[in-house]
Amino acid sequence: MKSGCVEAGCDEAGRGCLAGPVFAAAVVLPPGFSCDELNDSKQLTEKKRDELRLIIEKNALGYAVASCSPEEIDKMNILWASVEAMHRALRKLSPPPAHILVDGNRFRPFGPTPYTCVVKGDSLFQSIAAASVLAKTYRDEYMRKMHEKYPGYDWASNKGYPTAKHRRAIQEQGITLLHRKSFQLFERQLTIDF
Repeated sequence: MKSGCVEAGCDEAGRGCLAGPVFAAAVVLPPGFSCDELNDSKQLTEKKRDELRLIIEKNALGYAVASCSPEEIDKMNILWASVEAMHRALRKLSPPPAHILVDGNRFRPFGPTPYTCVVKGDSLFQSIAAASVLAKTYRDEYMRKMHEKYPGYDWASNKGYPTAKHRRAIQEQGITLLHRKSFQLFERQLTIDF
């Protein structure tokens, strides 16, 4: 953590999903901000994430959320689409950050801005944890809306992740415009029919 400079934490949500965009957030927290409950969004309940989102949005000096579409994911691959979504979120921040903390071990330079990749950064830095919560809550909200459009895939509860129910729906109903065609959408056949 760089002291005395505007530092943004970045994280994404939805990398392992079969459907929907990948979302990313960038968050600048005020110096000395501390919230004991703030942690990797995957470790929190949905209710707790929603509560923390309000705290983050109220207290952050700046935050932004952006996404990359399923088509972009298929074109770039999920890793670089995640990074592109982070760049899009960072571009929305005002003032721009002087340093970037990124969850994970891969990133592409964001102009001349120095950055640090931190594996499991969402459990080490509050700004990354905050970005994790925003990316996840915004993505979940989006997938709940998409559930109304495509109710057969159970996105209200699985949010596009590869649950048995989601895979079954793909088998029975086919894929939608929101499915990532570059992903393994159908379970591999485990038995050989003679």
